[in-house]
Amino acid sequence: MAQLSADCFAFGGPLLSVDEAVARLPSLLGVVEGSESVTLVQADGRVLAQDILAPLPLPPFTNSAVDGYAVRGEDLPAGEEKAFSVVDFVQAGASANIAATAGKAVRIFTGAPMPAGADTVFMQEDVQVAPDGKVVLPSGLKRGANVRPTGEDIAQGQVVLKAGHRLRPQDVALAAALGQTSLEVRRRVRVAVFSTGNEIVSPGAARGPVQLFDSNRFMLMAMLARLGCEVDDLGILRDDLAATADMLKHAAAHHDLILTSGGVSTGDADYVKSAVESVGSLVFWRLAIKPGRPVAMGVIEGTPFIGLPGNPVASYVTFAYVARAAVLALSGAPMRLPTPVQVRAAFTYKKKPGRREYVRAHLRQAADGSVEVVKFPREGAGLLSSLVDTDGLVELHEDVIRVEPGQTVPFLAYSSLVG
Repeated sequence: MAQLSADCFAFGGPLLSVDEAVARLPSLLGVVEGSESVTLVQADGRVLAQDILAPLPLPPFTNSAVDGYAVRGEDLPAGEEKAFSVVDFVQAGASANIAATAGKAVRIFTGAPMPAGADTVFMQEDVQVAPDGKVVLPSGLKRGANVRPTGEDIAQGQVVLKAGHRLRPQDVALAAALGQTSLEVRRRVRVAVFSTGNEIVSPGAARGPVQLFDSNRFMLMAMLARLGCEVDDLGILRDDLAATADMLKHAAAHHDLILTSGGVSTGDADYVKSAVESVGSLVFWRLAIKPGRPVAMGVIEGTPFIGLPGNPVASYVTFAYVARAAVLALSGAPMRLPTPVQVRAAFTYKKKPGRREYVRAHLRQAADGSVEVVKFPREGAGLLSSLVDTDGLVELHEDVIRVEPGQTVPFLAYSSLVG
């Protein structure tokens, strides 16, 4: 498992900005050891353990980019159209039988190999077929048009995917095009997930009149699964210091990361802080973020620990920015923060300076046809409906204190924050 020194998260002092917190993560977390070979079907979302070099060029042979007629460049019509005899017919997957010669054209289809001597293809839409079977080609086409040369896309021996790259469907397609059947990827990050508190019970269990069904644990496990993690659901940590400490210590021995929600604030009933400190070390990262504070990070016998807030919206937001970054660092993938798109605000909002705020909002098309963003009407960090009924988050940086209708604001779709 990834090992962490006991003091590498030591931090005291003023509130830490979101950017500062995320920037520190890659240097503080080690990459998990071990790799495995997986089939292409299993490779999506996994992190490459070694570079992939192209064993052949793409395309591997020069071919036609269109359906049409192949000719020699030196025979291209100049000034006026010209008639050519058609001497061969080449489909994709077949080879040309006759070389292109002076005044001769070869009927060819998309993906078919170019005949010897030919270097230009006229699209079939641009030509006329005469009653005698000859094809009349117009003037003005440049030599080499509508042809895909060998290696135009990728050269043989080129590094096409680098170790540490998190694979996407298009990357899997590239590996398949190069003839690969399996890929060497880093093993999955093993994450233990707990919720905390006497006030919650698992769905399906008997719920007391002043208890809630646990939602955070299932949300976090779903987000971890999208990151390709191996997730262990370790249930709910009750408000008992000794039992919590024992469970955390046990989880640390078998996992690369421990993730909890709730119980890491400074209240009398917040036992997770004391439990972590009794078996490891914990320093709160007092992030200047709303919703989200507090977020805790520490180490238990070499295993990193992240404690997220108990409110569902705060837990979601801080996972997207802190826990997601930690998982990517542990998996050896580069940490790239999502890039927001600029949209027009259709709401008014005030905020305090000095902290990053994420406002839940949905997109709509305005009367003028442009896209604008509308704030969810309520702001509570416990409102799950605010995550379900919106499309993403408006990101308001530390220096912003007010948003007015018509102002351009950065918007992050939820799809860019998970997975």
